[in-house]
Amino acid sequence: MMATFSNIHSKDGSKARFWKKESKVPGSITPVYGAQHPPKLDTPSSSNSTSPKKSRHREKDSFEAFESKTEDAWDDGDDDMFLMPNMKMSLKDVHSTAMEVINNHSLRVQTANGTEDRNAADIHTGDAVPPLNPHHHRLGGPGMGVRMNSGNGTPNSNTKITPLRFANMPVPDREVAKIEKFESLLSQNNLDLGDLRKLSWSGIPKQVRPTCWKILSGYLPASLDRRQPTLERKRKEYFSFIDQYFDTRHQEIHQDTFRQIEKDINRMERFIAENSWVSQIHIDIPRMNPLIPIFQQPVVQELFERILYIWAIRHPASGYVQGINDLVTPFFVVFLSQYIDNDIELDNCDLTQLPKERLETIEADSFWCMSKLLDGIQDNYTFAQPGIQKKVNELKNLIKRIDVDLHNHLERQNVEFLQFSFRWMNNLLTRELPLRCTIRLWDTYLCEPDGFASFHLYVCAAFLSRFSADLKREKDFQGLMLLLQNLPTHHWGNEEIGLMLAEAYKLKYMFADAPSHVKKR
Repeated sequence: MMATFSNIHSKDGSKARFWKKESKVPGSITPVYGAQHPPKLDTPSSSNSTSPKKSRHREKDSFEAFESKTEDAWDDGDDDMFLMPNMKMSLKDVHSTAMEVINNHSLRVQTANGTEDRNAADIHTGDAVPPLNPHHHRLGGPGMGVRMNSGNGTPNSNTKITPLRFANMPVPDREVAKIEKFESLLSQNNLDLGDLRKLSWSGIPKQVRPTCWKILSGYLPASLDRRQPTLERKRKEYFSFIDQYFDTRHQEIHQDTFRQIEKDINRMERFIAENSWVSQIHIDIPRMNPLIPIFQQPVVQELFERILYIWAIRHPASGYVQGINDLVTPFFVVFLSQYIDNDIELDNCDLTQLPKERLETIEADSFWCMSKLLDGIQDNYTFAQPGIQKKVNELKNLIKRIDVDLHNHLERQNVEFLQFSFRWMNNLLTRELPLRCTIRLWDTYLCEPDGFASFHLYVCAAFLSRFSADLKREKDFQGLMLLLQNLPTHHWGNEEIGLMLAEAYKLKYMFADAPSHVKKR
């Protein structure tokens, strides 16, 4: 099967082609537009980079061809990712091959670190495993973490159900002291938010994260006596919105919104800013996180459906925009962790076993926290998305100041920042990082003033700079775009996120109070 992908890039060697003519690969199975797709090892050869220099007109034509071949990533007609009408292979074969790649990669990483892979028994023992540079994309696979379960990668009726492990979290000794500090702070009658932000900036322990996130997002007050009454009132208010508005989703005026949200929730693989609401919800729901089994459960999809529809109906200036669904996921997973101890990225646990009142609590809390987040970045989702365009330009100017060689390299290859960083701003890097890393990143975002807007810019700059050397090794437009849209982050953990945040804070310290330093010259 991997040969099929290779042939797509190598056929017709007389002319450098990105994909076969009339191929449906960009929106089907090639892992170009989201690291939730299964990874592959091969990338297009850069051997053509030594050929005679083409005219600038020809270079631009190559991007126009690239854009036309990938236009399905920007519209609603890309359901062929699952149908694969032009490729003679089964989806089961695709995911089983992807799992083999992932397992081989894991063994290589751990071999390089001198450790044993506990899943080594699942890999052919006769394979030679060379040492691996985990930051090189040719062996690292795509970014965003590979969100697959231990089966074939696609939840179905044959996927093994993991029993719920109700939260009874053992605490490592090294975290006991930190948890005690958090609990002492949270138990104060009048919590000092400055102290909580300072303590939370470097990461929040899982045991206290749900409460801290609710306070830091502004959903819960600092006063201890007011927290429980506030929770009860806001949860009741949310379900009053459900009773009042949710049945209107079937009205003709709201059909576009609802259909698109349903589509987006099932896949979470595309983003597009449109003003039609109900149809968007209806389309997006079935696509949410296709490689995380828990998000394919009807009870979860219905929960997301209600959250997104109620938010859209209460924010007519933007309505629902594809990509907003990604911003619910971290809140949902964090608040779910308050009741179960399963690994959401791997376990296919049946949430119908969870009491209904707990699911309702998770739903209401996720809605209000997501609403607080979007209040600070709503210009990202209004008409023409001016907030995102502004941030993309600021990122370009910042990279020009801190890594001029990378900036010039991207410019020489006609790579526009909008082509890859639009998604970074629209989805707050949720598609570039594993879910566990997104949650750790948001610990810090919630502590920073305007963290999801201004500080996110410096995180994106640090994130891009991290892969500067790999990007400079790519000598053509196609190789650069493949790497930028599949950055190798699936092995990342708290250490990598901590280093990136430290670099982002340094950039903020240097440039946030001196905006003229990043103005285009």
